[in-house]
Amino acid sequence: MKKQRTAGVVVCSDSVYNGVKEDISGAVLEEMLKEDGFSVLEKTVVPDEKDAIANSLIRLCDEKMADLIITSGGTGLSKRDVTPEATLLVIDKQIPGIAEAIRVKGLEYTPKAMLSRGIAGVRGNTVIINLAGSVKAAREGYFIIKEVLEHALDIINGDVTDCGRRG
Repeated sequence: MKKQRTAGVVVCSDSVYNGVKEDISGAVLEEMLKEDGFSVLEKTVVPDEKDAIANSLIRLCDEKMADLIITSGGTGLSKRDVTPEATLLVIDKQIPGIAEAIRVKGLEYTPKAMLSRGIAGVRGNTVIINLAGSVKAAREGYFIIKEVLEHALDIINGDVTDCGRRG
């Protein structure tokens, strides 16, 4: 029997946090995670502030014990886009292949994908992945990574080795 996986969604957006815009990308990601069998512990919205993002990630990892956290937004080039920097503050190690795959595959949809600074990494037993904030980019990014999520989580939890053999 497959283990029930848990996830959290963190929307990093001043405009959504301040009620100027509706959260659509976070809701889409929450629904996609549920469709893939994740129990979504929480979807939260934080402003584009490094400490607020980092604190939200730490709480979901260390207190809620989420297996996976997907962030939406704050991966671009504007001065307020600090999601990758906040993520770097809290992860133990990076998973560069995930971020690279999102950018490379994203180039099939738009040349703007090369401007994304999103990263992926691990904190304890939690995988954290930054996705862009637009609904289209968040949806496409999730489709790119979804096939490797279970294997990544199995490795982190010691259920399999990197080669795929049972631990």
